[in-house]
Amino acid sequence: MLELYDVVELREAIPGEELPAGTVGTIVHIFSGPPAAYEVEFADADGRTVAMVTLRADQLVHRGA
Repeated sequence: MLELYDVVELREAIPGEELPAGTVGTIVHIFSGPPAAYEVEFADADGRTVAMVTLRADQLVHRGA
């Protein structure tokens, strides 16, 4: 199970948010399920938020430390 502040990568593109597969983000909220869902923040190189998207666990890959 993913946890708050885990760094994750998109398995698939989210075209409506202009986020390609492989985009890296941070979990900022966890919604209890079932099924569990995660609010993920995606930021640019300067740290500015470019998207906040609610996603299912199967849409994400955990990026280990």
